[in-house]
Amino acid sequence: MLSSLIFVWLSALASAATAVEFQTNYCGLNTSSHINTTGYYSNLVQVLDSLASDSNVNDNQFGNTSSQSSSPEIAYGLYLCRADVLPNDCRNCLLKAREDINDTCPFSKDAVLWSDNCMLRYANYSMVSMMNSDTFRHACSKFNKSDQISDQNQFWKDAMNLMGSLANSALKDQKKLYAHDETPYNDTEKIYGYVQCTPDLSVSDCKSCLQVSIDRLEKNCHGKEGARVLAASCNVRFETYKFLQFQVTSSSDKHGGKRKSSSKIVAAMVGVVFFLVVIVGIWYFPRVKKRRRTITITSSDLKDENDESVMITMQSLQYNLGIIEEATTNFSSENKIGEGGFGVVYKGTLPSGLEIAVKRLSKGSGQGLLEFKNEVLLLAKLQHRNLVRLLGFCLNAEEKILIYEYVANHSLDFFLF
Repeated sequence: MLSSLIFVWLSALASAATAVEFQTNYCGLNTSSHINTTGYYSNLVQVLDSLASDSNVNDNQFGNTSSQSSSPEIAYGLYLCRADVLPNDCRNCLLKAREDINDTCPFSKDAVLWSDNCMLRYANYSMVSMMNSDTFRHACSKFNKSDQISDQNQFWKDAMNLMGSLANSALKDQKKLYAHDETPYNDTEKIYGYVQCTPDLSVSDCKSCLQVSIDRLEKNCHGKEGARVLAASCNVRFETYKFLQFQVTSSSDKHGGKRKSSSKIVAAMVGVVFFLVVIVGIWYFPRVKKRRRTITITSSDLKDENDESVMITMQSLQYNLGIIEEATTNFSSENKIGEGGFGVVYKGTLPSGLEIAVKRLSKGSGQGLLEFKNEVLLLAKLQHRNLVRLLGFCLNAEEKILIYEYVANHSLDFFLF
């Protein structure tokens, strides 16, 4: 009895020392203070309940549905569990997300909730096969990989090479659009990473989503020893510890005749192993200084959701000047592709391989700081298949820069004027 209690105590300590709890969300700006009295809310409840109890979760980590009633608005929903997560863990994650999403976004007609094992999303419009990388959150480790800048840069280079390789690998598996791998950083450490898209996306949309998300790792978390970006259509993550779980087929299932003899050997060793665990545990755990590796993002009810949205949008779109200088070879004349009344346009390439068009506004353009920020927010919201997508901006005392997705056959007039 005593030994059982000690074992439970040690297990609890181990879980507390290593567990990482993570949850974050996005609450859409399309809100209604009386949403729970509308027909849409009834449809939404039906959709969320259906997703949380999806019987197909045993065979698939992805599912989507819509409400049967179209009055007054159809509700749509989808979920994505991490590809390595076991079906039971996926189901439990969805059940918890179902409970939490209404509490975190009580007045929104569209919302996303991310956690370690799953994503749950709903809206009043169809989301299937529609790539969305603009709705996202990021989290960085609290710790820099090293105090030495040179070590940080080498670590980050290795991490980004791994993530770029994973993005290419994921595109080869068109059914799952998922990949994971590890790479050695030094003699004793490894970097572990994974990327995943919702499997309803086309290969080209998945590629675009992953490229933008990997660039956001660079922009928001450079030098950190772990980071993740979670978008509505894809997510990417790397750490310096193993964070994935995999379902391993037991050899006893294939060789039933050996099960009894194997269990006897295991039973004989349990006592010895348990004794060693107790001794090591009593010495080790009081000396463990628990260390959380990833920032937990939480949300609270906000009085003005529009203000928070503007703040998050501006922060998430801002690029570091050094990244843009590196992408354009320090605004080299060889990278110059055009010039107009408002400035010069350069072609550049981000670390992930994404090609960009960089519009460097001239100092004599007459555009003030407030006007520049308003233009950024306006362009960020104007997303259309016939418009070049704004990726972000760079702003400091000397520079006002807009960064667009580069489209080879697009007219330069868009960039210049």
